[in-house]
Amino acid sequence: MELIVKDAEKKLLLSDAREIISAKLEKRVPVYMHGGDDAVLSQRCGAFVTLHEGHGWEHKLRGCIGRMSSDQPLRETVRDMAFEAAFGDPRFPPLRKQEWLRCNVEVSVLSPMEPCPDPESVHVGIHGLYLTHHGRSGVLLPQVPVEQGWNLEQYLDYICQKAGLPPKSYRAPGARLFTFTAEVFSEKD
Repeated sequence: MELIVKDAEKKLLLSDAREIISAKLEKRVPVYMHGGDDAVLSQRCGAFVTLHEGHGWEHKLRGCIGRMSSDQPLRETVRDMAFEAAFGDPRFPPLRKQEWLRCNVEVSVLSPMEPCPDPESVHVGIHGLYLTHHGRSGVLLPQVPVEQGWNLEQYLDYICQKAGLPPKSYRAPGARLFTFTAEVFSEKD
């Protein structure tokens, strides 16, 4: 099942993500827009929110948090992940107001994961990867290998590195590799 997010819902989800972060920085209660297709916004699916600081070629990652699946409606998941991307990503200090003015929000709405019995069937730029092995796990969104200029071999090796495993671990007995797709949209679209 692939969820189609229409333009009105994309706008609403991006607005929600920006509003929850702005409200926290301004020490106020969030005020959300109304509207959108409730059938889409109430779907229970995974989503990631990514914050990029800067514009054009000079943008850099400022936070990215998500869930592979969720028991909450999509709208709630996006709000929660936006908050966590800004204030809970362990790779970065909590977002400051002056940084926020230079940030762009990106949302990735995920399809359900599917087992990947043949890593050679992965399509760079189409499939995201999720790897688990020996209690470790790593995830890469479909847009990451394109942004980094990776080929399939590099992409598969990097998912191992992201999980804290040696290269080619996706082929190890007991390793579980999954693929998924994502509908990706951002404020700069």
